Amino acid sequence: MSELPGRPPRVDFVDHVAVAVHDADAALPFYVSRLGLMVVGDEEADDPGVRLTYLDGGNVLIQLVQPLRPGPVADFLRTRGEGLHHLCFNVERIEPVLGALSGEEGAKIFAGGRGRRACFLLHEPNGVRVELTEREPLA
Repeated sequence: MSELPGRPPRVDFVDHVAVAVHDADAALPFYVSRLGLMVVGDEEADDPGVRLTYLDGGNVLIQLVQPLRPGPVADFLRTRGEGLHHLCFNVERIEPVLGALSGEEGAKIFAGGRGRRACFLLHEPNGVRVELTEREPLA
């Protein structure tokens, strides 16, 4: 769906909504016990040094992002506190989408969660961080 002939590349769907937390284990009881969501994944991403806990939110994943060391997420928590960290959209391939977005060509692509390539847009539309992640994991 991302790259139809005659149309600019675009996002396919919301992949996850990320919530920055100081402690994922302390945050889980609300999502699991009170809301009834199931944990479907838990991993550490060395760069940028975070724990990523995924909850099945039905039509979208909820990702709890806990910093494991100083870095961008720890800085975010220090300045903004816990809460919405970013929206992540799924794309077939990142480069064509970045190329279609004016001013985003320099966004850094990295190995993100669940073994997929990802990047954060350089601009924050409406004050919201936006991440793109590819559908298929790295080989």
